Amino acid sequence: MKALIKKLTEAWGPSGFEHHIRALIEEEVKDLCDEMSVDNMGSLVCRVGTKTDTNLRVMVAAHMDEIGVMVSHIDRDGYLRFSPLGGVFHNTLAGNRVRFENGVTGVVGVEHMWGKPRELPTHDGFYIDVSESYADGKNKNADIKVGDAAGFYRQMEERGDRVIAKSMDDRIGCVVAIEAMRKLKETGCAHEVFFVFTVQEEVGVRGAEPAAYHVNPDLGIAVDICPTGDTPNGHQMDVKLGAGAAIKVKDVRLIVPPAVKNLMIDTAEQHGIPYQLEILSAGSTDASAIQLARSGVPSGCISIPCRYAHTVSETVDINDVQACVDLLAAMLANPIESVKPR
Repeated sequence: MKALIKKLTEAWGPSGFEHHIRALIEEEVKDLCDEMSVDNMGSLVCRVGTKTDTNLRVMVAAHMDEIGVMVSHIDRDGYLRFSPLGGVFHNTLAGNRVRFENGVTGVVGVEHMWGKPRELPTHDGFYIDVSESYADGKNKNADIKVGDAAGFYRQMEERGDRVIAKSMDDRIGCVVAIEAMRKLKETGCAHEVFFVFTVQEEVGVRGAEPAAYHVNPDLGIAVDICPTGDTPNGHQMDVKLGAGAAIKVKDVRLIVPPAVKNLMIDTAEQHGIPYQLEILSAGSTDASAIQLARSGVPSGCISIPCRYAHTVSETVDINDVQACVDLLAAMLANPIESVKPR
């Protein structure tokens, strides 16, 4: 599984430009599903199992995109000014590296770095340096144009059970979905499940909504990261790294129906899978879009605890990842009673 994490987290694919990461996932899942297609937004839709009169149609969503930047202007000195793609934090930018689709690596700089070291500007105060040489009194740049997108660049690292990489959000959710598909290939699937690897989640859960309208599921399950409450002065929440899969109870845009939450809890307890409960005070997931499809879909989320979200050092525990795989696969391999509200 770590080899797959490395492959997906190091891949290029900022929001709106997911074609490279989608190709990698297609190669991984082509023998694990019964049918595969790409919808009009670019999400990859993989069907496993068949709908009957007694089972459910389930949509499992994990987003392929990552935060990034887009070139908005090239100034007179040749430095690239940019607009964020998703939630890019100002305090993570200076000295960071980005990579463009053509392979060019840029370094993010900040105005007045030494003159005003304690002042943090908005995105307008940062720039990307892609200079290759200096000639005729100006920087000679690599071939980058306005509108080109870049993702942050960093290799995956391991530290014991901890795995550190950029774009764990949400490539680790994609890994969980793929590994659950692999387990269902062996155990069998009790439902018709559409594993959807969605696009543009980081810019407003845009891919999940049309995908859910198309699939028209009876149950929606997002697989995404959530922050932890176990760092100094961090989030005030009970989720800890290494304590198991996080079962979402509520976030800013989703209140998980009790029947869905209890299904996840009961499944975890029946199969001896470590879990914890997540209440998130900022942010949401694809589940918030799935729940609003057509006449409404009972939806929940299995979250992978993650420290340092939206940085190039997002950190997960491999045991939590395995717990999420086991929980998702166990839910889908066994019958599910109605998840409709009482």
